[in-house]
Amino acid sequence: MKMNTIAAIATAMSSSGIGIVRISGDEAFTIIDKIYRGKGKNSRKLSEAPSHTIHYGYIADGDEIIDEVLVMLMRGPKSFTAEDTVEIDCHGGVLITKKILETVLKYGARPAEPGEFTKRAFLNGRMDLAQAEAVIDVINSKNEYALKASVSQLDGAVSKAVKALREQIIYQIAFIESALDDPEHISLDGYGESLLSAIRGMKEGLWKLICSADNGRVMTEGIKTVILGKPNAGKSSLMNVLVGEERAIVTDVAGTTRDTLEETIRLEDITLNVIDTAGIRDTDDIVEKIGVEKARNAADAADLIIYVVDGSCPLDENDDEILEFIRERKAVVLLNKSDLAMEISAEMLASRTTHRVISISAKERVGIENLEEEIKAMFYHGEIDFNDEVTITNVRHKNALEQAYRSLEMVEQSVENAMPEDFYSIDLMDAYEQLGLIIGEAVEDDLVNEIFSKFCMGK
Repeated sequence: MKMNTIAAIATAMSSSGIGIVRISGDEAFTIIDKIYRGKGKNSRKLSEAPSHTIHYGYIADGDEIIDEVLVMLMRGPKSFTAEDTVEIDCHGGVLITKKILETVLKYGARPAEPGEFTKRAFLNGRMDLAQAEAVIDVINSKNEYALKASVSQLDGAVSKAVKALREQIIYQIAFIESALDDPEHISLDGYGESLLSAIRGMKEGLWKLICSADNGRVMTEGIKTVILGKPNAGKSSLMNVLVGEERAIVTDVAGTTRDTLEETIRLEDITLNVIDTAGIRDTDDIVEKIGVEKARNAADAADLIIYVVDGSCPLDENDDEILEFIRERKAVVLLNKSDLAMEISAEMLASRTTHRVISISAKERVGIENLEEEIKAMFYHGEIDFNDEVTITNVRHKNALEQAYRSLEMVEQSVENAMPEDFYSIDLMDAYEQLGLIIGEAVEDDLVNEIFSKFCMGK
């Protein structure tokens, strides 16, 4: 059986101003008593000190003083894990932090598994599963939108919406079961119509959450973006502008980029996972042909295509081919090199595509803010207000919502087909259970372990 008290380093393993070693479990105060030395002669044991206090002293292994520290005490259930918790704030060197952890382990704790502190918070009822998952989302946030959505979920926004839907569903189940058990006093006459009305309202709420997952995926994962264009159109120059440094080689020689170049770029509140590709054109060069084929494959899998047109040269058959390729795809067209004498006008290009045309100069860094605003408009459906809007950022949650939605559709169909009322209960209960998976009710241990295995060791 595993020891009950766990410990781990809760800060990054690098040189820094401070390092934190976290201890949680029944023996947390017993362990700290063994290794803590107070500053004063009359300092008492930390196990006798009040909860939520901070103490200044040393961590020692026997007679050896390891480091000068601050120790924070939090007695359960008023702690993150709802257990007795001790946090040791030491100097932030890698060696010293590891040595303090080794000392804690020597005196009775065991190493925490990935995510075990948050897992204990969930198992001890400190938070539900959706809130627990939001912890790692906060840590991994790549932009302001993702951070706000994760904090909103951590505060219980998703959980509240799910619980409200479950309350509506369980009310209908309870009414049906009561009527079937006591038909003399509870009539189901005309119930089908009122149930249909309730189901449609619940479906509307579910659909709103499901649709928000498109925004959520873009927030958390970023927009998979491919830059397309003919050779020497300015794709690599655009890439360098977006990255903010000279990552791609830029020359006047067409065909410089032979392979794909990938970067994660943050444009204020938007994260782009950008792939700069080889210029698309007909060529006999075997290596360039491979690059062109890789460019097409990358574009096929993209969320967004940025098509860069060299405005200083006339359009040709290669442009026609690319315009046809992006016709049914999410794309924006950039008319580049606006700092030069132009052979193509924005109006001329707009007449040949249904996509927005934006004039830019990658060389002069002009027009990039218009590109950002266009991408926002394309991927974020309306203004995102985190005060009252719930955004689904987790694929597991979206799948459960979709399953619940399908179950409510089955109820709707059963009512319309005048099926017996106990058929309603079966599908209503399925919807109820699917929503329960989001907040962690009746969730299997394997799923819980898989979710928390993605966390860092000290969280």
